[in-house]
Amino acid sequence: MRGEYKKYILKKVLLGVVLILLLFLISLLSLCIGEYNLTVNEVINTLFGKGRGHQQLVVWNMRLPRILSAIIAGASLSVAGAVMQCILRNPLASPFTMGISHGAMFGACLAILIFGLGIGGVACPYMITIFAFLGALGCVMAVLTLAKIRNLTPEAMILLGVALSSLFTAGTMFIQYFSDELELAAMVYWTFGDLGRVSWNEIYILLIALILSSIYFILRRWDYNALEAGDEVAKSLGVDIGKIRLMSMLLSSLLTAVNVAFLGIIGFIGLISPHIIRILVGGDYRFLIPLSFLFGSVMLLSADILSRTLISPIVLPVGILTSFLGAPMFLYLLLKMYGRR
Repeated sequence: MRGEYKKYILKKVLLGVVLILLLFLISLLSLCIGEYNLTVNEVINTLFGKGRGHQQLVVWNMRLPRILSAIIAGASLSVAGAVMQCILRNPLASPFTMGISHGAMFGACLAILIFGLGIGGVACPYMITIFAFLGALGCVMAVLTLAKIRNLTPEAMILLGVALSSLFTAGTMFIQYFSDELELAAMVYWTFGDLGRVSWNEIYILLIALILSSIYFILRRWDYNALEAGDEVAKSLGVDIGKIRLMSMLLSSLLTAVNVAFLGIIGFIGLISPHIIRILVGGDYRFLIPLSFLFGSVMLLSADILSRTLISPIVLPVGILTSFLGAPMFLYLLLKMYGRR
């Protein structure tokens, strides 16, 4: 038994090491390629302050913030999706399918309409973050409240999320209809998931939100394992289901809101990544959370490289590619869960 358990742990550790190495290599590749290509030596010299002026500009002001935002956003959305799938006991749950992303988007557009545009045509990012979080929180509270009042099943909660997505999308379109040209342009710009818009200050905010949320998720990993066995089992083990579910949804909403506010909507990362990790190593949340963290970063960073090189020199919003990747996976899960046996 001890030998089997060691093999069980070793498989997870090896996958983590592989993902870390892969993330490093993809990051290095992302630093090198683009409209202005750099060699590995030039990138390394630039990172240590020995590069030329234009190389410093490309690496430190353009590519490195983009790479870090991809790593942080991929990890945030993936971890949020993994946690939501557990607490809602539904494999189709994610910030995108539950309407949280659309609620955050509605809040961001409302902030642009209320506070207008600032210097350079960019709305105040911090007020957008606050309103995006309130929009995401409103969606979460609506789902949890209706689920508690009507005792909804996990399947029904997903359908409720789809309905709320439609509602928030309609609200966003309503706001856009009454906006002027500049405000409308800003709103449409925010609906695209794009990693090239963040500054270093915004990366710090994204990182802080991810660290604080991940600490809570990791500390509750055993509770999530208990919830996987069902609410009755979790209660018998002393898990405060209501508190865990509420805090987890709030932190997942925070991660989603901050990412939507700064990067726009990036769909399906939170749905795909946890499922691929489950296929590879199982559903033990001691490993599922950190491995989803890594795989989400690898996935989004890879999609970003494709978005910059697929039809270069035109750079596609990365949200377009993630939706293309996520839609087939979503259909596969639907057919697997609800198709005829």
